[in-house]
Amino acid sequence: MVEGWRNGFREATNSKPLFVTIYATVIIGVLVSSFYVFSAIYSPTNGSTSWLSSPPLSTAGRIRQAPQENATFQTPVVPPPPRSLPLPSPEEAEGKSLGKIWVSPPRDKKMPPLESFKLTKELFGERVKDNVIIVTFGNYAFMDFILTWVKHLTDLDISNLLVGAMDTKLLEALYWKGVPVFDMGSHMSTVDVGWGSPTFHKMGREKVILIDSVLPFGYELLMCDTDMVWLKNPLPYLARYPDADVLTSSDQVVPTVVDDSLDIWQQVGAAYNIGIFHWRPTEPAKKLAKEWKEMLLADDKVWDQNGFNEIVRKQLGPSVDGDSGLFYAYDGNLKVGILPASIFCSGHTYFVQAMYQQLRLEPYALHTTFQYAGTEGKRHRLREGMVFFDPPEYYDAPGFISFKPSIPKSLLLDGKHTIESHFTLVNHQMKQIRSALAIASLLNRTLVMPPIWCRLDRLWFGHPGTLVGSMTRQPFICPLDHVFEVNIMLKELPEDEFGPGIGIREYSFLDNPALPKQVKESWLDVQLCQEGKEGCEATNITTPSGFLKFPKRSNEDTFKAIFSSFNDVKVIKFSSVEDAFTGFSDKGREERFRRRVKRYVGIWCCEENKTPGHIYYDMYWDEKPGWKPVPPQTPEEDHPPV
Repeated sequence: MVEGWRNGFREATNSKPLFVTIYATVIIGVLVSSFYVFSAIYSPTNGSTSWLSSPPLSTAGRIRQAPQENATFQTPVVPPPPRSLPLPSPEEAEGKSLGKIWVSPPRDKKMPPLESFKLTKELFGERVKDNVIIVTFGNYAFMDFILTWVKHLTDLDISNLLVGAMDTKLLEALYWKGVPVFDMGSHMSTVDVGWGSPTFHKMGREKVILIDSVLPFGYELLMCDTDMVWLKNPLPYLARYPDADVLTSSDQVVPTVVDDSLDIWQQVGAAYNIGIFHWRPTEPAKKLAKEWKEMLLADDKVWDQNGFNEIVRKQLGPSVDGDSGLFYAYDGNLKVGILPASIFCSGHTYFVQAMYQQLRLEPYALHTTFQYAGTEGKRHRLREGMVFFDPPEYYDAPGFISFKPSIPKSLLLDGKHTIESHFTLVNHQMKQIRSALAIASLLNRTLVMPPIWCRLDRLWFGHPGTLVGSMTRQPFICPLDHVFEVNIMLKELPEDEFGPGIGIREYSFLDNPALPKQVKESWLDVQLCQEGKEGCEATNITTPSGFLKFPKRSNEDTFKAIFSSFNDVKVIKFSSVEDAFTGFSDKGREERFRRRVKRYVGIWCCEENKTPGHIYYDMYWDEKPGWKPVPPQTPEEDHPPV
């Protein structure tokens, strides 16, 4: 691959955000000629909707590192049945043995001095339960990920947690929201940092310094990155392996077990991933942490995860015993276990393979690795899985538009899964999305993206379509960041050059239990019809059945005239958008729109034995006769389509 895509690999491997599940109650279906099963419904209350939106007071080696990222149908991947969304009441929170979480301190009192938030054994001891503490850390840029991480744990009735604040803005904000927080003394910037930057490397070193500092306290430490969420209480699972010094997650994508036992260490060839790992305060673990810290402080070019893998893999084996799954590593005294990738999920085993579903297992954790588009891509992945906690206004924008994609069975299932058949399938969907984006822009509504079907996986290197040995099904519903540049779609672009912005939501948005009642009950179904046929005319009068018939190939004036009558309707759903819109009447706006959406699409990667092997998606592929999905043939061709 070209160097540019290596950079993409590095960016993707990064992530610092995390979060966990929108829970809900399963409601019994009603009998109306057939059974319909409704997902859990969340009715927000005053006490449960402001938790995210209330303002703060102020403001190595040869190991292949996994990047931060047959023909059977796969349904959209969603988390296990949600539990409950409302935050615990103050009374419930007071009842917890470790004190209150989500209960804000009195506003008429001053915040304690920064000194009182320093990392000490006493501060950690206030949050420990059964000698275990669960910790994540970050800066203010990842506050929404951190709140999601905390919310999932408290919904699981876990309160022995602490958040390390790398800047005072985050520390203050978390304190006033009632989240247990300590000062890491990092004095870090409050903005997002890119993978591989000096600030990023500093964050990695802070993690190692933290582990080395906490282990002497004598507490077990479950250390987490902020871009992961807990879906099930992991503490009983970790307690099954009391002899382990370290239990670590990995980037393994090929299953080594089909139950919930530890992965078979001899078969794990991928890197150990330090986004989720559990440390016990044993002498071998303390020795490892000290050597790891010294390695990173001695060379600021070493990535923390590479360093961990290099040290731990100095010696691998033998097994500790015949059946626990633990093995000796590092200096021959450290006992290590590898958490099963099927239930301590990476972004690949969860979103692409849905391994836990296929093996009929319950996932404990989801870590947004194996993904694209940086922090925005991680956030969108969690939203697709309905495990990210957004403020109420996210679910109640001025208006939404959605549509039912039209995909012929032949494009999904016929023939072999090749680069050509993959692009034929994706391009067919892309053309419809292009039309929906134009209609959303015209009507000033937010587009609920459809699920996108793919035949081939996307990676950072050449492959035969899917990872050999993985459980990836073909075709499968691929994450939006496999095809679209989510970070660009969400970025504010100059309107004079790219036209008005177009809001988007994830494909699972309208199924999310957090969707408020006023949105669910404000709905207009639109069915396209052939102009000239009986009953097909441009009118704002709905049929007796409650839907609106709307002529295909309507122009801008017709759209505005008809749908201006439905400005108060929250959701407009089209039965199809194929041939729905003829284009903007203003050629300048049409050109600005085209300039915008051309930037929205990304690449597929990568064809085997080709350099470069990536292929650019083209939003206007259908306007180029003879267009074919091939990698750039010359360096001059290696750029997004114009």
